[in-house]
Amino acid sequence: MDEIRRLLAIFANAHGVSGYEGDVSALLSQELEPLVDEVTVDGMGNVVGVRRGDGPAIMIAAHMDEIGFMVKYIDEQGFLRFVPLGGWFDQMVLGQRVVVHGRNGRLTGVIGSKPPHIMDDDERKKIVKIKDMFIDVGATDAEDSASLGVEIGSPVTVDCSMAPLAHDLVTGKSFDDRAGVVMLVSALQRLKDKDVRATVYAVGTVQEEVGLKGARVSAFGLELDAALVSEVTIPGDHPGVTKEQRHVALGKGPVITVVDADGRGVMVPPRVVDWLRAAADAGSLPYQLDVGSGGTTDATSIHLTKTGIPTGVISVPTRYIHSPIEVLSIADVDQAAELIAQAILTAHKHL
Repeated sequence: MDEIRRLLAIFANAHGVSGYEGDVSALLSQELEPLVDEVTVDGMGNVVGVRRGDGPAIMIAAHMDEIGFMVKYIDEQGFLRFVPLGGWFDQMVLGQRVVVHGRNGRLTGVIGSKPPHIMDDDERKKIVKIKDMFIDVGATDAEDSASLGVEIGSPVTVDCSMAPLAHDLVTGKSFDDRAGVVMLVSALQRLKDKDVRATVYAVGTVQEEVGLKGARVSAFGLELDAALVSEVTIPGDHPGVTKEQRHVALGKGPVITVVDADGRGVMVPPRVVDWLRAAADAGSLPYQLDVGSGGTTDATSIHLTKTGIPTGVISVPTRYIHSPIEVLSIADVDQAAELIAQAILTAHKHL
């Protein structure tokens, strides 16, 4: 699993909020080059690697963008006001170290607010909202901030590197969905010297966190028989969550979605679920079935493209999604990649 760990570190530590995925795109293109026949980048920024075969055409999609922020206003003292890009829980934001991607390059900053020491009693009882926070890059005033390369519209990412926990767990930012990107790459690595009948489109999508936009565009440009979305999902194996709410857990294998987001996302066709379960059995892989994760994925856009594309979702349980401290199991990622590979190898029998 050393290769999985290497890939996770490379992709999770990379920076790329929605609409600014260029660095991640370059990394993915580099990893895909020796594994596919051709790599292209479409007009929206989606990376598309194709390995041609004479069987069914299957898309494997994983989104490259991470949640982050954007500079909205620079005050007279040089502090940056900002807005979220993607879904943030406000109390996870305060006190984070960040990277401001300005026109002169990267700039370190910290997210601050009014100190609790001078708050009144009512203020202390409330969660500090993002609108009341600011980014301090050390600038002395607005002019100094501008000279450092900061401007309105500068994207901002969390400054946090992947680190190991016990029992082959790791923590870091942007496992949603860089873990999915790793699963995609690792699956292609496993297929490199195999006889694969399917035509495989390995797609790194953009702007998932702000409306599933890249998936819609990339799927529209391909003629597909099916699609698989490589993602993360919310587990229930920590305090505050009941098994009835979320029964999936870390270390028990990849998750095969039956229905996403309680029916508001993708309703996975039974034949696709059967295909993925058969692929897991063929590889002697553990798996967990899931109904309703509480959020939508690229599958929501893909399955509604053109006249409809049968779409499945393979994900890994990840604690504390949409935070800088996401946690997952290396073994789960490894098994999910193998499940995707097995699904591609057996696609011609099921589609």
